[in-house]
Amino acid sequence: MDIKAKIDEIVSKIKNDPNFLKSFQENPEKALESAAGIDIPDGMLDSVIAGVKTKLTADKIGGAVDSLKKLIGQ
Repeated sequence: MDIKAKIDEIVSKIKNDPNFLKSFQENPEKALESAAGIDIPDGMLDSVIAGVKTKLTADKIGGAVDSLKKLIGQ
């Protein structure tokens, strides 16, 4: 399994599906297994959850930086 590709897929789904976002916030393990359509091994599941959370945070920070650049005219 390509973890990076799976993380990108899940992040995209979270951003585009409010119901999936809510599901991920309530129970990340169950939401990811549902999205993947397979049982993800526990060791790998923790890595995917951490990767998704990191990517979501990084995307929010990137958006804030872009907004700040627009605000100051750069």
